[in-house]
Amino acid sequence: MRITHVEVEDVRFPTSLTADGSDAMNKDGDYSAAYVVLHTDGTAADGTPLAGHGLTFTTGRGNDIVGVAARQQAALLVGMDVEEMAADMGAVYRHLTSDAQMRWLGPEKGVVHLSLSAVMNAAWDLAGRLAGKPVWRLLADMTPEQLVDVADLRYLSDALTRDEAIAILRAQEDGKAARVAELEATGYPCYTTSAGWLGYSDEKLRRLCQEAVDQGYRHIKLKVGADLEEDVRRCGIAREVIGPDRVLMIDANQVWDVDQAIEWTTALARFDLLWIEEPTSPDDVLGHAAIKKGVAPVGVATGEHCHNRVMFKQFMQAGALDFCQLDAGRLGSLNEIVAVLLLAAKFGVPVCPHAGGVGLCEMVQHVSMLDFVAVSGTREGRVTEFVDHLHEHFTDPCVVRDAAYVVPSRPGYSTQMHPESVAEFRFPDGAYWSARLARA
Repeated sequence: MRITHVEVEDVRFPTSLTADGSDAMNKDGDYSAAYVVLHTDGTAADGTPLAGHGLTFTTGRGNDIVGVAARQQAALLVGMDVEEMAADMGAVYRHLTSDAQMRWLGPEKGVVHLSLSAVMNAAWDLAGRLAGKPVWRLLADMTPEQLVDVADLRYLSDALTRDEAIAILRAQEDGKAARVAELEATGYPCYTTSAGWLGYSDEKLRRLCQEAVDQGYRHIKLKVGADLEEDVRRCGIAREVIGPDRVLMIDANQVWDVDQAIEWTTALARFDLLWIEEPTSPDDVLGHAAIKKGVAPVGVATGEHCHNRVMFKQFMQAGALDFCQLDAGRLGSLNEIVAVLLLAAKFGVPVCPHAGGVGLCEMVQHVSMLDFVAVSGTREGRVTEFVDHLHEHFTDPCVVRDAAYVVPSRPGYSTQMHPESVAEFRFPDGAYWSARLARA
């Protein structure tokens, strides 16, 4: 059974029309996916053709550029034996990241790292489907040594050695079965950002906050950073609706300088905030450290735009973040994500993955469940983002019940899109975009 060919699609959804996803940095994004399908000559257990599906998230323009890079990388997998691939996913990852010509365009950052994520996400989906397991369970069932072999630990030995990583995983071995049962009974806790997009009116903010309360959410996040007076008003509305006992977080999406971040967050701290998210440049480790000191006890959360595991290592070494918000479409898929989970476990930093974009919720539920079952062994201080947009386009959409992700049970990474959705929203020749462009 071999990978026979690769399909890469530029899929864009017109979320800018309703201000879904709007924030201080991204005012008119169209949630998009560079979508990769690895086709094989094999058949899945249900009799359908066996294929792996993966994606990375963008906000519209430039999604096609990521797709071009993904085609270059995925071509290296064509002809590969599927069972051999699935048996050593660490080797597959190293094969793709050792392409010196593509690496020169990064390395391990920007477009080529986004595209690597899409390709490797498809490979992991394929591995899960071959094994007949959801990806979180495929990884959680590995021995500590096998899981460490998956992880990319290059450049991390000054903070985390292989032996330390194995010891972290061995310490959680005994309780795995009980934690799986706990997950299946209660799910993994999540928070909602759907109420707090910056482009929403006060009336819509109030209504959506009340809906979140009615749905059982204990954690709600608002976008901030465009106008302080408006932020004070909006945070006041949110706190009034959710009451004093629920948790409020804010997200500035990188728009402030360091001093401004401290000043602005301090002005909003009256609303009893758990964290300020992305207060400044995502590359500024020392700036985050200064903000963390300046706004305490409000926590600092960041990570959705951290290029790679090395940046996370530096954030943790510098004590510059309180919450690690890794992104399943920006890091180099699960191989790099496992490394970051291990770093966070060593440094005692809660992992609260970012999941604001199309397909990210579907993936990060697997990440958080893996972390709980096999790596950190706890959900204390952890809550995973949920945004209630675009899940209807996936064949195995995430399910949230009582403000918790329900454990995914179908094989794979929950990343397959309906063919009809791809056909409608493929850019620029899908049914939706061709009709819209014809009217322009």
